[in-house]
Amino acid sequence: MSQFMDVHHGMKGITADDLKQAHQADLAIEKEEGVHFQKAWADPESGTVYCLSEAPSADAVQRIHERAGHRADEVHAVPLTV
Repeated sequence: MSQFMDVHHGMKGITADDLKQAHQADLAIEKEEGVHFQKAWADPESGTVYCLSEAPSADAVQRIHERAGHRADEVHAVPLTV
């Protein structure tokens, strides 16, 4: 399984509760695409949200985000970690 980092823009003012709800929406359906969202981070000032996941493909990550109501602006493979 590969790792992916996706980025959402335009979420200025996001709260911790908003982030938790969005993450929970992903978790509720992630298994349908073989995805596992591991962690999410947000910067309310810039409106940027980052999500780290394990998935069979970037398309699978995007499909889950779209179905959960928050399409990612970018999805990047993360082939190397330390």
